[in-house]
Amino acid sequence: MKTRDVVYMGMYLALFYVLDVLTHMLPILDMPQGGSVGLSVIALLLASYHLGWVKGTVVCLLSILIQYLTGEMYFGGFLGFFLDYILAFGIYGIASVFPKTGYLYWGILITSFIRFVSHTVSGMVVYGSTWVASIAYNGPYMLVTTIVAAIIVPIVAERVKVLK
Repeated sequence: MKTRDVVYMGMYLALFYVLDVLTHMLPILDMPQGGSVGLSVIALLLASYHLGWVKGTVVCLLSILIQYLTGEMYFGGFLGFFLDYILAFGIYGIASVFPKTGYLYWGILITSFIRFVSHTVSGMVVYGSTWVASIAYNGPYMLVTTIVAAIIVPIVAERVKVLK
């Protein structure tokens, strides 16, 4: 790994942290039982598109450590941690392996859907919700997160030329 790659990874992690703090400063973006409109995933998606899926996944997994250090984690046991953090945030690292069609970045849609499914399964298995309740809880904030990312990531990626 080159020094430049390490610097970029640090930059994306710093951006993740700033966007995560901003998200939690605005109470309207937070859900009462955990979860939020994830502005911070913009940094993870940009890292994947800029650095490729391997380094992007490393950035995504390191973002979990940042969430732990800042105290922004809510999970029930190892399975909850795996579904709500490792899988849910780590999946954004592979966004760059999916095709880009014009302005549509399929990686954003696919990885956000996988994260939604991961949170939904966690709600059912770990927290004992029904599938309807889990979808109703996770659906709105994940839909907004996906829409925001689908708007902002292509604009920023195009402007700063992060695409490989």
